Amino acid sequence: MGTAGKVIKCKAAVLWELKKPFSIEEIEVAPPKVKEVRIKILATGICRTDDHVIKGAMVSKFPVIVGHEAAGVVESIGEGVTTVKPGDKVIPLFLPQCRECNACRNPDGNLCIRSDVTGRGVLADGTTRFTCKGKPVYHFMNTSTFTEYTVVDESSVAKIDDSAPPEKVCLIGCGFSTGYGAAIKTGKVKPGSTCVVFGLGGVGLSVIMGCKSAGASRIIGIDLNKDKFEKAMAVGATDCISPKDYTKPISEVLSEMTGNTVGYSFEVIGRLDTMIDALASCHMNYGTSVVVGAPPSAKMLTYDPMLLFTGRTWKGCVFGGWKSRDEVPKLVTDFLAKKFDLDQLITHVLPFKKINEGFELLYSGQSIRTILTF
Repeated sequence: MGTAGKVIKCKAAVLWELKKPFSIEEIEVAPPKVKEVRIKILATGICRTDDHVIKGAMVSKFPVIVGHEAAGVVESIGEGVTTVKPGDKVIPLFLPQCRECNACRNPDGNLCIRSDVTGRGVLADGTTRFTCKGKPVYHFMNTSTFTEYTVVDESSVAKIDDSAPPEKVCLIGCGFSTGYGAAIKTGKVKPGSTCVVFGLGGVGLSVIMGCKSAGASRIIGIDLNKDKFEKAMAVGATDCISPKDYTKPISEVLSEMTGNTVGYSFEVIGRLDTMIDALASCHMNYGTSVVVGAPPSAKMLTYDPMLLFTGRTWKGCVFGGWKSRDEVPKLVTDFLAKKFDLDQLITHVLPFKKINEGFELLYSGQSIRTILTF
């Protein structure tokens, strides 16, 4: 492309400080350095994790370009890049896969050492590729997709099938894969089992889809917002309940509903109290509870160790347990083979410039996933 090796001027949604709306700015995006890839973003999803930065629940440097769930096309590559080339359709990966660290080399691991969970906001060489009004602008989770162009490390990008629709498969970059994998890969849901899902947002619905795909016979969705029930039933929930309708603890309600047979529970909210509720809700001896929702930073949890002593398993999962570069392309292929339907999760599609409107839909609970297109 004619822009290779040059600085690109483009539009991006910049967060200048905490608790302020996005500002659409003209930014400069530097060319990719060694082992880096510059991507033209085609579609990006609005995820609750992006909001954590706005609210300060997640550590970040400012100014910053957030966004981490996207699909795009490679514009140019830096020296030494071998896994993608200009023109390739790709998904940027907030969870990299360097293929060299302990987690990458272990068959059960996926939390690559290159993940930016602490909010460093820079690429592997310690610098940023974005500038705005003469100031450096920081990256977010190795991705930064709320911009027309971004630069990522080669370990943070997966080449996908060229026929994949970007405005749908962008969800495989975060929300869908996180929920679906929590059921299939981390929880390892068995056919005929009973599952409970706390939180019926986009990721919670993806957990339900995973439980259904794994052959669960009963899937109970739990949310305070009953407007979410219809969609949960449409993707595979067999029952939906609201804790507000009961005076007794939700774990007791579920035990009575199921004859004490809940094999798997999933917390897809990121609240400390619901993490304990989810743990207490699975069978005291053979139950598995998976923490899927990102917990608030710097908060401690107190629980009764008897909950675990009786035999329960309590697990965490990042990005559904998938090894990102290896498995994102396979998930895209599965989508194209109609093994799952992403349309169920997409409630709104807006032009990129309406990003603040997209976040309002998230706050009001009206949207499951809003996709921004460029």
